Amino acid sequence: MKGSSVSVGTLLDRKGRRVFSISPNASVFAAIEEMAAHSVGALVVLDRGRLAGILSERDYTRKVILAGRSSKDTPVSEIMSTDLITVTPLDSVGHCLRVMSDARVRHLPVVADHMVVGMLSIGDLVKQVIAEQESTIDHLHSYIAGAYPS
Repeated sequence: MKGSSVSVGTLLDRKGRRVFSISPNASVFAAIEEMAAHSVGALVVLDRGRLAGILSERDYTRKVILAGRSSKDTPVSEIMSTDLITVTPLDSVGHCLRVMSDARVRHLPVVADHMVVGMLSIGDLVKQVIAEQESTIDHLHSYIAGAYPS
């Protein structure tokens, strides 16, 4: 899959740069409440403004529910993913899709100058690729129908 050459920065300009975060000291229950309130599947974990990890629904199901732990008694720091893969606003959507596929992750924090400036989900990237493919198809239909001068 070639993917898209659109930059992450351009995609964030369209999608929005709002990042939902949680403290590593917060309870997992509070994190799940945040995810539900904002209809997101992951939060970045910020410790004094610095990216410390990411907490996803997958972390919750595998490290809390399946382990028989209490979400109200477990701090985010105990289950968050810390081996982070990040991208920059200059990376392409195609690059992000390859990274997500290779690493088997569904969310990528976008970092610039050591600050989290956005968050991408696999859904964001797929929507972008679909929009580009639809545009290409429309242009090809117009060309075939003779709408373009020869």
